[in-house]
Parts: sequence; structure tokens; C-alpha cells
Amino acid sequence: MKIAVIGGGPGGLYFSILTKKAMPHCQIDVYERNKPDDSFGFGVVFSDETLGEFLKRDMKSYELIRSKFAYWDDIVVARDGENVSIAGNGFCGCSRKTLLQLLQQRCIEEGVNLHFEQNIEDVSQYKDADIILAADGIASGIRTANEKAFGTKITLKKNRFVWLGSTKPLDAFTYFFRSTPHGTIVAHSYQYEKGMSTWIFECSDETWKKHGFEITNEEDTIQKIAEIFKEELDGHPLISNKSHWRQFPHVTNEKWYHNNIVLLGDAKATAHYSIGSGTKLAMDCAIGLSDAVIANPNNVQAAFEQYDKSRRNTVEMIQHAALVSLDWFENMDRNMQHPFYQFAFGCMTRAKKVTFENLRLRDKSFTDKVLAEFNTFQNNLNLSIPAAFTDFTLRDMTLQNRIAMSPMGQYSAENGVVNDWHLVHYGSRATGGVGLIIAEMTAISETGRITLGCAGLYTQEQIIAWKKTTDFIHKNTKTKIGIQLGHSGRKGALKKPWEGTSEPIDNAWELISASAIPFNEKMASPKEMTLEDMDKVTSEFVQAAKNALEAGFDMIELQAHHGFLLASFLSPLTNTRKDEFGGNIENRLKFPLRVFTEMRRAFPQTKPMSVRISASDWAENGISESDVIIISQAFKDVGADIISVSTGNTVASQKPQTGRMWQTPFSDMVRNTVHIPTITAGYIQDIDQINTILLNGRADLVSLGRPLLADASFVRNAQAYEQLETSDVPKQYKAGNTHSYPLKASERKMMEGMKKALKPKSNKKD
Repeated sequence: MKIAVIGGGPGGLYFSILTKKAMPHCQIDVYERNKPDDSFGFGVVFSDETLGEFLKRDMKSYELIRSKFAYWDDIVVARDGENVSIAGNGFCGCSRKTLLQLLQQRCIEEGVNLHFEQNIEDVSQYKDADIILAADGIASGIRTANEKAFGTKITLKKNRFVWLGSTKPLDAFTYFFRSTPHGTIVAHSYQYEKGMSTWIFECSDETWKKHGFEITNEEDTIQKIAEIFKEELDGHPLISNKSHWRQFPHVTNEKWYHNNIVLLGDAKATAHYSIGSGTKLAMDCAIGLSDAVIANPNNVQAAFEQYDKSRRNTVEMIQHAALVSLDWFENMDRNMQHPFYQFAFGCMTRAKKVTFENLRLRDKSFTDKVLAEFNTFQNNLNLSIPAAFTDFTLRDMTLQNRIAMSPMGQYSAENGVVNDWHLVHYGSRATGGVGLIIAEMTAISETGRITLGCAGLYTQEQIIAWKKTTDFIHKNTKTKIGIQLGHSGRKGALKKPWEGTSEPIDNAWELISASAIPFNEKMASPKEMTLEDMDKVTSEFVQAAKNALEAGFDMIELQAHHGFLLASFLSPLTNTRKDEFGGNIENRLKFPLRVFTEMRRAFPQTKPMSVRISASDWAENGISESDVIIISQAFKDVGADIISVSTGNTVASQKPQTGRMWQTPFSDMVRNTVHIPTITAGYIQDIDQINTILLNGRADLVSLGRPLLADASFVRNAQAYEQLETSDVPKQYKAGNTHSYPLKASERKMMEGMKKALKPKSNKKD
């Protein structure tokens, strides 16, 4: 087999070492445009886990690399003079130049042919090669020449960054945050060899422009940055090496191979440096590609398919985590307002992989500080009470904890009247200890229902039926119960979910919406609402608010999300009106704001009201961040006490990016920009995630859907897991604690033991 590797970076070299070692008769030629001792950038960083992979794959490479690495166990977060050190984070750094030299040495030892100062722009000269490996970097000429075949997409992210070096010694990987009159600048810094450290400075584009930085003016950059970070640099100089300001390019490729060409490293996919080195990603993929080639020595296409199958999911997960991490840094100015330990905790948990419990196992002294600070700001005398089990007050309603039940349709009402199913459904979650129940979307009129099984609150019979449930909850538990009032709009007259997805019923009623745009091709086109329609619907919402009070609800949530009637006015994808209710966001807000304002007047001032919104349509030209901020501020101004931040379901063609805690960044944006409490939801599965969200200030309440469908005792089990004794357990169930608390303590001890055992052992040298 003949292999031509274009690009002599760490990924291409490591692939060559592993493949040549396993297939000695294979001819591998590496073509690098630079000289052997050229290197751009300063250091590279790896985790202990990555070094462990090196150890398994090639002991000689491992020993060479390990001998040259600088090791550290701590991460330091520093902000304007305050700092905290978090232990238990095994990392190591190495000079990029040294790493390349060591890998070049191993290539020579294994018989790989190295060719330097070879700038390859035309790969046709290697057409006789079985494999052409394009490892020629972010600006890959080979990929660019075939970008349609690869399906290449490159997105420049918002922040500006510059890569510099310094002689400043560092004992830990350190994030230095500095406030300036023009915004926040952060230095991602670490020592990679004795007497040398890497410093990546990053800031928003606005901050960059206000400071007057220039892309290629290295002298000016160093002068300004050195002055801003003079305390951190402590008299040590900054060093440049073609250190130009850039915006991070997020590179993806729909296909990783085309004919006999296969992509590797930054040519294939990039991950922001805030979650680790792109070098690690390249070398991990080099291992995957080498394994595939070795397993399929006579079938190149099969090897490429195996490579794609074995690595794509992992790469995409890393890229997603990197974007989530980057989002935190793109919003540094917003995050800087938090108390210091909350800020540091947010920095550590920004990519969502690391949680409160992860950090607690690494460094309990740090998480104790985070929790104590949170409880101090909540005026809790018990500084160690888990965040999820602190109380929370809205107007005269105080919740016993911060776990809420999402409004999940049961589709089990008859003519809008709830029944024993609902009594047991909501009653069991209340006795199960949930702080707040928000009952399912309840229609304000017969034609406002989504399905024939939807609950309603527009007749006296419906009021009486709902009161049976609220009375039970108030008599037997400390749980508060709210109700989500809404109108289906263009998403009405559907079959129940288990009868068909978004399929219309026979004899459907006339639908109404902001504009005459059907939700999907199966459904009828709705009528564009007239002023008379708006008057009628407003009066129905107001009456429903009065009925909610009579039915005994503690709170009302207005449904203005997921593309239903009021939400259809807010999104530009569903509102194409030409009158005063269409166009800019201020106009699109008018009708939903009128409805809320008149409901607020009709509902007692002592009782809170929430609004649930969709903060993203997950579709091109959908609602914008600025729209969401204006919407949230407007509802706050007319009396909303809390915003429940959801996303999507506005249009059938949406493409949401789901994952654990996937909607929390939107809640974070609303909460910490508009300064209003928020509720978040979205694939939140356990008490650790709930505590993490609350402690890093992304929401004030965490709403659970499917976990509570699966387990009515979720909260009780979480209390047992935390070994937290509470006074609200019904006396009929109190004896169960003698079973659940020892059981959960044992389960937690076992889980923590497994996590400690699975954590890679540090390679730190004594």
C-alpha cells in the first residue's frame, strides 16, 4: 500500500507512525510545506486520558513525549485580582515544536519518508497512491479544491483571539479574566516547558474594536495586552510568532473522504481551544484512521467507512461541547456580573460535561465555597443545603424547592373536563415533593384545544373538576400548582399523539393564527386573525384567568411558545402580517402583550404569573436573540414574575441541536440580560444536573418533563440521594425513608467509587 500524507502536523505524523509500525511493508510519504524545525504557535495541551491512549498505542512515542511534558493538576480561575484553584484536573503541556520533532524522530525510526519544504497544491501527482491523507490544516488546499464533494462548511465565530507566548512560569492551567473599560479580556494560559508558557488572549469583537487592536500589528497588540495584564505577567515579556488576531473557524464536513482522499485534523473538523487542544482531536482521529486502514489493508473504501463510523459521533459531540464552551466565552461580559465563586464554577462547568459532583470528587473545598456563596446570597443559614432544595419566592408564593413539573399534555380530558387520571397524576407528583407543578396546557375555549383530549378552563364544570385536584394538593402537600393557559392556534384540531403525529382530526374546527400559514402539509391553512378575533380571544384569556383563581391555582403561566396562537405572532416565520401586528418585533409583540396585561389585571396581585416563550425557532430567519431579549423585557415590564424559556416547535422544518441540558444557554441569556428569574427545561435528567444549572446561574427553577413521567418520586429519591431530611413527606409515606435513605446512600457511594476508579491516573512526574 502507498500512502501520501499531505501535512506534517502531529495528526499526520502520528497516523504514519502507527500505520507503518503495524504494516512495515507499506510505503508512507509525508509532505510538509515548512522546514523540520519550523513551528507556529507555542504549546499544546493534553489530558491525562489522552496520554493514556498514547501509552496504549505506541510506547516509544509515549516515553518520548512524556519526557518533555510539563505537568499540572490544578486549574486556576482568576478575575480582577481574585483567584481560586481547583484540584484534580490532570493536564500536561508540551512545546508544539518539540512535539513535532519527537514525532518526526519516531517516523524516521519506523521508516516513514519525510519530505520538507514541499507545498503541495495539486494532488494529481499522487494519483497512484492508494490513500492521500489531507492533513494540511484549517485552510486545507486539498479540501478546498474538493469542498463540494466533502460538503465543507466553515463558520467564523464572533470572538477575536491572538496566540502569544511568555517566559512567565505557571504552576497551573490558568484563566485570567480582566475587566477593561471596553469589556472583558481573558487569557487562556499554561506552561508547556520550563521557562515558557502559552497565552491565548480572547475578547468580543466589540471589545477588540474599542481597544483599537489591529489584526497583524504584533507590536501594538503586545504593548496593549502587556499593560492590561501587567499584574498577571509580573514583569515577564510577551513573545509573538506570527501572532495575528483571528476569529475561530468552526469547520465541518458532511463527508470525510472522496475517492482516495481522506481528511484528518483541522482540515476535517475543528474544536475551539477552550475545551482542549485541536492537536488532541487530530491525534485521536489519527488513531481511528490508522486502526481502520490496518483492519482493511486491501479495501480503502471500507477503511474510510470504518473511520467515519468509529469517529464521527465522537467528533461531533466534541465539536458541540466546544461550541457550548465557546458560547460561555462569547458572553464573558454577561457572566462577569456573577459573584466570584459562581463565576468560577460557571467557567468550569461551561461545556456541561463537568458537573457539580464531578468537581466535588476532584476538589470538595472548591464546591463547598461555591455552595456556601450561593446559600449566603439566598440568605440560607444552612450553607451546605443543595441548591435544588433551597426555597424560592415569587410575590406571595414560596416554593419549598426549585424543582418544577413541566406542563405535559395528558390528552385524557373529556369535553375539556379533567378527571381522576389528572387527580392521581398531579397528586402523586405533589406527594412526591415537587416544588411547583405547572399543569398541562389548558385551553381557554373549545376551539383553543390542541386535541379533543385537552383540558379546558372555560366552563363551570371544568372549574369544579380542576378544584378537586388543587384542593387535594393544598390539603396534603406543600407543593404549589400553577396552570398553563393557552390557545392552540394553527396547531389545533389534531389527533392525540398516540393516534398520529400532527395529524388533523376529522371534522376539524376552523383554525386561527397570526397569518394564514399551515403548520404542515397535512393541516388546514388557518385564518389570519382579525381585530374582532383578537378582542374575542383576549376576553377568553381574561375569563380563563378568573376561572384559574376560582379553581384554586397558585400561579398562571401564559402559553406563548412552540408555535401556538400567541407564539405565532412573535416569530417572523409565522407572522407575515402587513398591519400594525406584523413587521418588527415591537409590532409582533402587541397582541401577546395585550393578552398578558389584561390577564395580569384580572389575577390577584399577590399571585405570580409566568410566560413561556420559544427563544429559538431552530430554523433559518427565525426569531433572533435580540427579539427574545425585547420580548422578555416587555413581559417583565408589564408584570411577568418569571420567564419559562423553551425553544423550537414553531415550524415543522426545525433542526434543533439537542443534548443534555440543551436549552439552558437560552435561559441563561434571558435571566442574566433582562435580570428576571427564569425556568429552564430540556433533557435534564438528575439532581446533579439540576444543582449544576442553579449554581452557575443559568436558571432559578428547573422544570422536568419525562423524568417525572417516569418517576413520580423523583424528588424524594433525590432528597434521599443528598441525605436531606425534609418536613414535607406525608405521614403515610414517612416510614419509607428508612428504606430509601440507606439505599440511596449506598448507591451514591458505589457510583462515586466507580467514577474515581474510572478517572485516569495522573501521569504527573514526581
